[in-house]
Amino acid sequence: MDLETLRHEYDLARRYTECLYADLREAEVQWRPAPKSSAIAWHLGHQAAVNHYLLRNLVDAEPSLNPRFDAFFDAANPEETRGDTPPLVEIIAYREAVAQRTHAHLKALCSGRQPAAPRAQVIVPILVSLINHEYQHDCWIQEMRQRLGHPPIEAAPSLRVRQCQGYWVLAWP
Repeated sequence: MDLETLRHEYDLARRYTECLYADLREAEVQWRPAPKSSAIAWHLGHQAAVNHYLLRNLVDAEPSLNPRFDAFFDAANPEETRGDTPPLVEIIAYREAVAQRTHAHLKALCSGRQPAAPRAQVIVPILVSLINHEYQHDCWIQEMRQRLGHPPIEAAPSLRVRQCQGYWVLAWP
């Protein structure tokens, strides 16, 4: 899969995530059914944190966009010790900033401003992993939507993804 296709798939995955929370109230996005569970808001922040962590550490060694979010949205941080999830508006701004950085990396590679061959060998599997990670957490967000009484969002996010054990997966290679 080429980088342009992966950029498009990345955007489709993010749009699918957006449709999962767009109709929810702040209280629903922040709701945790049990102390050892995560709110939808945490999953949204975690998706972005993993995205930024992988790209900044494996591609360009960039500084953190938000060190507080790095710690809070780290899955190694036990649910019951996390405290209150940041407001959705802050998480969405963080997600957008991470997506802008991701697009900047892809644009540089696709435009030829950066040597594509060695970096593409790294970025392609990273992007596939990030897209699939987004969909993995979307499955859990979908389950939370249903627990809150909202209908599931059933439409396939992309023609290139398939369901595998309840998760949308972008196959590669």
